Amino acid sequence: MSSAESATVVAAGLAGAGVLAGMLLPGRIRVVAVGLCTAGLGGAGVAGGVAALGGTRWSAHLPGLLPLAGLHLAVDALSGLFMAVAGAVVLAVAVYGIGYASGRGPRGPASRGVQSALPVFALTLVLVPAAASVSSFLLLWEAMAVTSLVLVLADQRERSTVREAGVWYAVMTHFGLVLLLAGLSLFAAGAGGETFAQLRAGASGMSPGARGAVFVLVAAAFASKAGMVPLHPWLPRAHPEAPSNVSALMSAAMVNLGAYGIIRVNFELLGGGPRWGWLLVLATGALSAVYGILQAAMASDIKRLLAYSTSENLGLVLIGVGAAGLFASSGYPVPAALALAAALLHVTNHAVFKALLFCAAGSVVRATGVRDLDRMGGLRARMPATAGFFAVSSLAAVALPPGNGFLSEWLLLQSLIHGMTVPGVSTAIVLPLAVAVIALSAGLAAAVFVKALGVGFFARPRSARAASAEESPPLMHLGMGLLAIGCTALALVPGTLGNSLSRAVAAAGLHGGRPLAGGGLALKLDQVAASLSPLWVTAALLAGVVAASGLIRLTTRRGRRTNARLWDCGGGAPTPRMSYTATSFAEPLQRVFDDVLEPEQGVDVTPVRDSAYLVERVRFRRSVPDRIEHRLYRPVLAAVESLGRAARRLAPGSVHRYLGYGFFGLVALLLALAVGW
Repeated sequence: MSSAESATVVAAGLAGAGVLAGMLLPGRIRVVAVGLCTAGLGGAGVAGGVAALGGTRWSAHLPGLLPLAGLHLAVDALSGLFMAVAGAVVLAVAVYGIGYASGRGPRGPASRGVQSALPVFALTLVLVPAAASVSSFLLLWEAMAVTSLVLVLADQRERSTVREAGVWYAVMTHFGLVLLLAGLSLFAAGAGGETFAQLRAGASGMSPGARGAVFVLVAAAFASKAGMVPLHPWLPRAHPEAPSNVSALMSAAMVNLGAYGIIRVNFELLGGGPRWGWLLVLATGALSAVYGILQAAMASDIKRLLAYSTSENLGLVLIGVGAAGLFASSGYPVPAALALAAALLHVTNHAVFKALLFCAAGSVVRATGVRDLDRMGGLRARMPATAGFFAVSSLAAVALPPGNGFLSEWLLLQSLIHGMTVPGVSTAIVLPLAVAVIALSAGLAAAVFVKALGVGFFARPRSARAASAEESPPLMHLGMGLLAIGCTALALVPGTLGNSLSRAVAAAGLHGGRPLAGGGLALKLDQVAASLSPLWVTAALLAGVVAASGLIRLTTRRGRRTNARLWDCGGGAPTPRMSYTATSFAEPLQRVFDDVLEPEQGVDVTPVRDSAYLVERVRFRRSVPDRIEHRLYRPVLAAVESLGRAARRLAPGSVHRYLGYGFFGLVALLLALAVGW
């Protein structure tokens, strides 16, 4: 038994132990036991994924676990990358979750049923990339959806919005399951088998129409799980309402499996898709990146902001995946391999810094009880460690050095620029637009996280809860510290991932040896090597900061500092109400993108009783709804609601009418059978 196979068996055993602990153990012991089992499960996932990235491949068929076909598992370098990323996130977040679910404040998923679902959800995050047949994949995929839904609904008794988010999530995730079931069933029927080996062998014999239908159905299903526009409305609802450790798992690990599914099925199993299909994937990623970060810029709910940021980052990943497919379909494997490597690197970077962002946000919510940035402030002094972790992850999210998100977005830009040498009208038009989209999303991301960090942590407290916040327990700091170490390592020594990315790209059906050679990241453009070392960038920045500090000290006049009250024009000292809020910070961006966002506003004037001229209160309302949801989903929901009201007339309570329904239904069935014969 190989090391990767042993790690998978250990992960499954720890998940079973976690379920038993969640069902049988009492109180706080249950939280600790489930957390330790889940953390060990994550560590086993990391071990198995790293072994696969090192070149170990294994497969297994367990006929007794599933009826008819049995359970098929297989791990290669591509599976190993996603297993390792999911395992690392699970390990750190599980440690964080032990502290999060203990002590005072919101406790997260502490009930028996919800605690028992946590290790199962973590196991599916690790095992979905290892599925090697249609039935195995669908079983693990649905188990992931159901257990995550249970975790999202953990606080439904406390807030009605949790139930609404659960309904949206359940409907959208099962809509995606229907698309996935249709696509994979069509694929299996055309290929003559349901194992991935049979799909791979039979894909070439399918007609172009069938291949195109499979491509579209599968891509739409996986895009829904990744939170791509327009199938995204569940994401900004479910992620904020779930407990913060669950939000971290969903946003940093689960959504990545949407990108994995597109790469695995449409690249590796289908052998590539049509050129128009990859253009559609690239366009979907570009639209999601811009729209997601715009909505994040408008959001004042810190977890909703991070959820929309997830949509933006997965959009960037799909830009890389779509560009790789576009280059490969044109017969240019080297730029295709570089674009896919950039997408996989961004998957890794985003998983680590987004998990840290959600954990830091959860620390704030646990301490203050609020998610609204307009009611926060002053948290840097009250929660310095959490502020530091949020700052590290924010630096990564804005794609600026020395953050770890910088290199993957830079590599993505370089792959698109390098791909402009690929001939064709579509590449000449699409690639410059994609470069512009990445640049725009990076600029807006900087504004988003300056708002979140500045307003939430560095401004004055705007509520009593923010002013009395207390730092989180040590275990929460330990979990966030592990993620911060991951961000730092990925930022300073990304070259260690070079060989792993090469193997993962090759496992996806592309030979990526040249762009990722020798274990380091080297970008080659027109035969001129342009290498970029984040380690040197970081050293240069630190040296610049030290030099600037020394220069300021030398030029500043020495002597006693005199504290004197400045002239305030009679206005008095500024109050927290006079400072910028998250809403006011976003106002200039909102004005720029008014035509895209379509904000809604109104003024409510309440007059004094018995007087039409005296005003008691004036209230100004302004909101930025999700335009796509407003235009696309609201009419559908209204039509369904109207249909439901009209359908009530069919059930008036008359037994005679019900018997008539049965009679005419039976007659229709007999007529249909007669015509069929």
